[in-house]
Amino acid sequence: QVRLVASGGGLVQPGGSLRLSCAASRSIFSINTMAWYRQAPGKQREWVAIITSDDSTSYADSVKGRFTISRDNAKNTVYLQMNDLKYEDTAVYYCNTLPARSDYWGGGTQVTVSS
Repeated sequence: QVRLVASGGGLVQPGGSLRLSCAASRSIFSINTMAWYRQAPGKQREWVAIITSDDSTSYADSVKGRFTISRDNAKNTVYLQMNDLKYEDTAVYYCNTLPARSDYWGGGTQVTVSS
């Protein structure tokens, strides 16, 4: 059983930054494409950033140029650096493989952008 635990969220003003972390209970990152997802109130969950096993990255248009995904396989951790945060970035953020595995969803971390 793999547990993915996201952390690092919080309350931040528009234009601010946060760094999210996602730790896995065992090593899965080195062999899987990992993704950060988010779900805003009343909306469906969407992916925002992807990193492959060879460190290729891809971003949703809404976060391109502002968010950076990275991974540390030795620590079984994936990161999401979020800069220039906007109100519309408010959501619960999760990590999972891509495609997502239903048994990998763990607790997300709340990001709230508010003045």
